[in-house]
Amino acid sequence: MRNFATLTRMRMQLAMRNRMFFFFSVVFPLGMFFLYAGVFAKGHPRLVSYFLGPVIAFNVMGSFWGLSAALVTFREQGILRRFHIAPVSAVDMLASSVLANFVLTVPTVCVELIMARVIFHVSGFGDLVSLAIFVAVGTVAFGCLGLVVASVTNTMQETQVINQLIWLPLIFLSGATLPVPYLPKVAQRVALFLPATYLVSALQSALYLSLPFWKLLVQLCSLLIWAVLTLFVATQLFRWEPEARIPRRGKLMAILTALPFFLLGVWEYGNGKILPQAQATFRSLDSPDNDQTKPNPQPQEKNSPF
Repeated sequence: MRNFATLTRMRMQLAMRNRMFFFFSVVFPLGMFFLYAGVFAKGHPRLVSYFLGPVIAFNVMGSFWGLSAALVTFREQGILRRFHIAPVSAVDMLASSVLANFVLTVPTVCVELIMARVIFHVSGFGDLVSLAIFVAVGTVAFGCLGLVVASVTNTMQETQVINQLIWLPLIFLSGATLPVPYLPKVAQRVALFLPATYLVSALQSALYLSLPFWKLLVQLCSLLIWAVLTLFVATQLFRWEPEARIPRRGKLMAILTALPFFLLGVWEYGNGKILPQAQATFRSLDSPDNDQTKPNPQPQEKNSPF
């Protein structure tokens, strides 16, 4: 345990020296916070509360980009080779990376909540227990996605291309950039197959609707299963040496990590409640500004304030 703690501390120090990790874990989330709260929400406390879920989701999801870039850089520079000399296994390395990533993510989330209270006068943050659970589970899950990307790519250029291909659908089709009900119908259906949609839905429900985690079991279980699966695949494909190559089945294993959300998306398409809840929550923004009660996400025959 002492060795693991030391390894985690070293991973945090190395991560903070990596510019890409620092950008996607600190600079980018704070920039998105002011964009959403100051421009989209126009500083209105209730709208800021609505957009806090997507803002924090950006913070949590950004961990996959920074973590994958950091690990590939370490492998290219021979840093992982030095760790391999020590009595450190692949599981230790990957687990410490995820833990370090989580520890570095939490302060940024706390800063965003503090700024929402102090600068934009948001009076409450919903169910804080549910918020903490989904920040933790989401950070681990998307961090493990970063581990898988780092395991199947060979160079930083290749990593950046793969990250872009993953990142753009995650942010534009999940409700992180625009509310899901604001998207075309086809895009809303596609969103059901993306893990980011369930993270955004859970964080928004916890913050804006004050829903406890036991009412968000679909989102919680899907992210947990995905985290375990991606971590397992990453441990099977992890490479210490830049010259090493993954087996032929490696990329197929990486693709199969999307299977849980493919199956969940099929089920949600016909039976789920993610889209109806998102639409009802979006409509609840139409209630009068002086209504200080908790939002009631019931369908209303009103137009969107957007």
